[in-house]
Amino acid sequence: MEKRSSPPIFGEVQEKKEPSEIIDTIILGDCREVLKTFPDEKVDLIMTSPPYAYNRKKTYGGVPVKKYVEWFLPILEELKRVLSPKGSFVLNIKERTVDGERGTYVYELVMAMQKQDWLWVEDYIWHKKNTYPGRWPNRFRDVWEHCYHFTKSKKFNMYQEAVMVPMGKWAEKRLAKLSETDRKRDESKTLSGFGKNVSHWVGRKFVYPDNVLYLATECSNRGHSAAFPIDLPKWFIKLFTKPGDVVLDPFIGSGTTAQAAIELGRHYIGIELMEQYYQLALNNVQKWQQKYKILPLEASHSGGMT
Repeated sequence: MEKRSSPPIFGEVQEKKEPSEIIDTIILGDCREVLKTFPDEKVDLIMTSPPYAYNRKKTYGGVPVKKYVEWFLPILEELKRVLSPKGSFVLNIKERTVDGERGTYVYELVMAMQKQDWLWVEDYIWHKKNTYPGRWPNRFRDVWEHCYHFTKSKKFNMYQEAVMVPMGKWAEKRLAKLSETDRKRDESKTLSGFGKNVSHWVGRKFVYPDNVLYLATECSNRGHSAAFPIDLPKWFIKLFTKPGDVVLDPFIGSGTTAQAAIELGRHYIGIELMEQYYQLALNNVQKWQQKYKILPLEASHSGGMT
């Protein structure tokens, strides 16, 4: 079902593959080299959670905090090359605490990406609503992570209606009796530049969400130390792609991003360095293809990358 690639030799000149060779595949190898074989601007969304600095050293070896930005920037350069002009890149990451102090390498990475000509559009927050309680001497329980949204230009694909949420019971009383102020664009009393016209929402059942995602940490992917819940990539896939688009995860892990893409009718590409997780991703993807009755790889190349 899947195509397996041997890890390329570092420094070796890689020939560019045809889109049909990599679409709907999980590739075994180091994304620093594998990405060099991908064609330009054929990916619509990159959604990933890379190894955090010195976290899970037994799993991925770990990248030193002071060298994290240096390690990641060449990968980001390749990701920018393969991303379509109107595509998006969502980076799930969180700075760790070392010797009682929060690290700054994530913020340094964001600033370095801006110098690399990435446009930092938004910082979505993933609130882990079911984390376990705990106690620490100098801080409280850590229940959120960043989901940074980057693009290559100010004009990018975004399908906001796909992630609208129910209005909520608050509207029954709030919209029942509208004042004159509610019927015009009322400027914020703090002079923030944000205004609202409450009457626009009368009779509507759905509204646009905010930038905080309340998602549980539990997921169906077992056997991986850092798998995020499938609802996380699903939300961003719905927001930034349409059916038939291509989603890439260069640190695919247990295959969650690919499973989300399959479930939503998108194509996927995954890259995984570790053999055990590569095999886990293959198994998970195969189960998802069977669950959603996806045609085998050889019969499914009617759309996507061309």
